[in-house]
Amino acid sequence: MADILSLKESVLVYLDRSGGLKKLCENCKHFNGTQQTEAVYRFCISVNPADVLELDPVLGDCVLHDPLKATALFQSVCFLAIKTLSLIEKIHMESQVNVILKFTHLPPFPEYTLDLSSFPRLCRPLRPVSMEGLVIAMTRVTKYTQGARFLCTDDDCPCSTGFHHIRVHAPGATESATVRNDFSCMMCSSQLKEDVKFRVLGDKQLVELIHVKALDVLRGHEQSSMRYQSVTLFLRDELCNSMRIGRYYRVLGIPAHVHQWSNITWSVEANSVQPWEPVCDCKVSARFQELLKGTASSPWRFSAIVAHCFGLDVAPLGLYDTLKLSLLLSLVQTRIDEKDTFHNLDLLVVTTDTLILDRLMTYSLSLAYRGIRHQATGEMFACLSRDEHGAGTANIHAGSVLLATGGVCLLGDLSYYRKDKLDSIKSVMETRTLSVFIPGKKYGEDADQQLSFPVQCSFWAVTDSSRRSGRADCGALGAAEMGAVPAQLADAFGLVIECRDRVGEQALLAQTVHTLQHAVQSGKPHDPPCWEFSTEDYQELVAHAQRLQVELSPAAEKIIHGYYMASRRVRSQGHGVNMSVASIKLLISLAEAHCKLCLRTQVLEQDAVIAVLLCESSVSLKHGASALIIPPDPVFPCDLGDVDGLCKRDAALDELHQLILRFIYTNAPGADTYITEE
Repeated sequence: MADILSLKESVLVYLDRSGGLKKLCENCKHFNGTQQTEAVYRFCISVNPADVLELDPVLGDCVLHDPLKATALFQSVCFLAIKTLSLIEKIHMESQVNVILKFTHLPPFPEYTLDLSSFPRLCRPLRPVSMEGLVIAMTRVTKYTQGARFLCTDDDCPCSTGFHHIRVHAPGATESATVRNDFSCMMCSSQLKEDVKFRVLGDKQLVELIHVKALDVLRGHEQSSMRYQSVTLFLRDELCNSMRIGRYYRVLGIPAHVHQWSNITWSVEANSVQPWEPVCDCKVSARFQELLKGTASSPWRFSAIVAHCFGLDVAPLGLYDTLKLSLLLSLVQTRIDEKDTFHNLDLLVVTTDTLILDRLMTYSLSLAYRGIRHQATGEMFACLSRDEHGAGTANIHAGSVLLATGGVCLLGDLSYYRKDKLDSIKSVMETRTLSVFIPGKKYGEDADQQLSFPVQCSFWAVTDSSRRSGRADCGALGAAEMGAVPAQLADAFGLVIECRDRVGEQALLAQTVHTLQHAVQSGKPHDPPCWEFSTEDYQELVAHAQRLQVELSPAAEKIIHGYYMASRRVRSQGHGVNMSVASIKLLISLAEAHCKLCLRTQVLEQDAVIAVLLCESSVSLKHGASALIIPPDPVFPCDLGDVDGLCKRDAALDELHQLILRFIYTNAPGADTYITEE
């Protein structure tokens, strides 16, 4: 008994020092403002385990290793404080005080960390643990019973009135453990009956959390024998709707064994939830730093060499350089910033050889912050199932698009998709939202419901131009055959790249030799480039470039604005094509991405030129050429086999730069105010 009193004294001292008593008084004012008398009154108390251990090691040990006992101690002290200070007159018994201990953190030791990929889980003690993972499914918010009042059916028993029998939800308890009709009175053993008007309800939501590395299985780059199993989290009251599908979180919670009929389910009662991101190394490798110094004389060369030497495990040097550059630009631009604003760069590739390009895009997916390759047998958007934990509500499972949140979703060859699926993809890309319809009758609700989820990923796709679509507009000068992709869907993709083989049969021979060499002598370099970079080098470069904060220079802004206004006038008059505001966003995204890839923090005029060339090529492929006549592959007009090739490319891009300025000066309204005729 003396030990219990000593622990209660320590609890009181901790509440006084930490401001818990002051917060308790403020919460009591809220309850006094309501006229209704309830069975239980809920109080959340913030607990810092380090401070408790410093104050009283025995109490600290109790908080970390026996949270139910610690909760009872805090409950007793709070009840005494409420009665002594006359904070709530409607509270008569200690059992009416429902105390929830909220941990600020846990000790950084393995004993308090739960790895979601480790097994078995049943052998662990039921104490607070910390875990990190990805949300892959969640239910709607439903109700549960926080507490209920029971009265004895024997009128002569003292327990037939008052608050002697109060049942409160405990971690791991089901609804039937709190409310049912076979409870007995502790004084006379008569049957108890619930006083329904005193029942207190709260919000409940179930979330499935899985290990971060589970997404590596969905990249499609390497086959793995690893299998991951998700963990069910119970979010209650203020924690409901604190998690979103497709996001990473760090959760402090108490593992619990949920008893349902003859089964026992292992789950976690969440105590606190915080957004979390995996730690990655953002240091640029020494090879790229050396290349950056060596190409400092030209604003074009660093990104050209980076793209030229990219993906040599899949395609030989000199092939698909424009596509490689576009993939890298999409990788560095796809991110969610500090303000939770998503930046994306979608990419559609038009080709007659989808196999090699699909391999190249799959390889590029390994560099993404998060990359998901959509499988034909999987769900693209979201699917529903019935919750298995007793509520019977709808459980929303993430598809490939939601799992790719903050990263890239590779759709593969669009030629194999049905028309209704292509229409759904177009709708999602245009609205950037995903709607999920939940039939109420099927999932125990009175009315149907439709939920919307934000789509925050970049889309990559391939289309086979050899499959004729019969489009009427593909006969325009410069327009490309898009295969089975409708014109509206092609417009939804920001950037369209056509992979042409400039050297015809030589390109096919080079690709064949490259593939055979890698099959026979895997892991050995077969091309003799001046610069050699590993996949790890590219991963570090992309991760570093993504985090750069860039701003537009006045010169770059003038080129982007001038090209948009000039192209809008020319195409609306000559082609009847409306250049939407999305074109401005695409131009800015391309310019910023090229600036980041070059490891700069200010978008230069040269970055804007690359953006204009890629955008003009994309629009021309969709709607035909305009008055701005550019070569078929303007960003890489010549081979980059040596230094002379880089010099020729610089000269060609300088000429295209002047061509763009003349186009703006001639066609953009008011361009003479910021561009000189020289």
